[in-house]
Amino acid sequence: MDLSSSNDRYKRQVSLKELGKSGQQKLQQARVLVIGAGGLGCPALQYLVGAGVGTVGIADHDTISLSNLHRQVLYSTYDIGLTKALRAADILGRLNPEIDIITYNERLSAENALCIISEYDIILDGTDNFASRYMINDACVLLDKPLVYGAISRFEGQVAIFNYRKILGISPANYRDLFPRPPKDGEIQNCEEAGVLGVLPGIIGTMMANETIKLITGIGDPLINRLLTYNSLNNQMYELELQAKQETRSLIPADAAEFNRCNYDLLCSTGLQFELDTALFDRMLNDRNIAIIDVREIGEMPLITEFEHAQIPLSQFRDKMSTIQSDTIVIFCQTGKRSFTAAKLLADQYGSSKKIHSLKGGIMNWKKLKHT
Repeated sequence: MDLSSSNDRYKRQVSLKELGKSGQQKLQQARVLVIGAGGLGCPALQYLVGAGVGTVGIADHDTISLSNLHRQVLYSTYDIGLTKALRAADILGRLNPEIDIITYNERLSAENALCIISEYDIILDGTDNFASRYMINDACVLLDKPLVYGAISRFEGQVAIFNYRKILGISPANYRDLFPRPPKDGEIQNCEEAGVLGVLPGIIGTMMANETIKLITGIGDPLINRLLTYNSLNNQMYELELQAKQETRSLIPADAAEFNRCNYDLLCSTGLQFELDTALFDRMLNDRNIAIIDVREIGEMPLITEFEHAQIPLSQFRDKMSTIQSDTIVIFCQTGKRSFTAAKLLADQYGSSKKIHSLKGGIMNWKKLKHT
């Protein structure tokens, strides 16, 4: 980007003595990834693109729905059904054609997160679920990337900057220093369950863009190691100082290989998504595309003759689970405990690429119900 040819576009910004031409040049050279093109991501993207951030990545695999539009005002009714990442890139490209916009129309996972995040200087987390937040945080710690965090619920929002290492003598705090371990399913309501005032993500997402611009240009006092909470009902704000904790660092994967094996969906779950009730199990028995695996030891009774299945004892399961080729897998044992362990092993290996189930209550409960 030739700044001399962009005087009209950026002149109100360049005229700020704290920012000036040098600050605008830093923005042009920056690479920022926005994960989530929803309530927080939309306003953040609009202002980062408008400010002239040279390369902006957009990662989102979701599609636009009617329920999004009261707060995701980047989109319109005519965009319903379109993919967020691609539609956002199209709209933002018309806002500022001078920058590069890269889209990732895919679900960010432990398998691809490190590769994608490594290409950027600063990461904005605009996601709305705990599995993604912990995964993004851990990836940023491993890759030494600053993370601009935002969250919203009902009438309140939060903004913070994690993992920023450029202040001498201060250890960078990360998301786990605030919330060491994820809540389980149902412990905390998400926006869909609790609701959210439509203007709130606009306020918080714009704050996230502001903090990002401050980090890039070196102006102001960014929220490094500080959590700001905003209440839209009374306009009250308060800040919480954050400190890095040695004990929380041990909760983060030690290296890329361990990160790739981590199942963040399972980490934030009660495990109920694995459990299959007997009625659904019965309906799946005749599907030849499903692999049904008995993880009991050889010779355990009762023998199962009612349906076709394979047997891989749990004691051998880790070494042999790569032989299971089906995309949908149902595992059973005597009571459901060993099959649940096997299901977690598979989930750690394959993530969300396979549908994995454990028969709730085990085969003994299934037989009992079949004969009553």
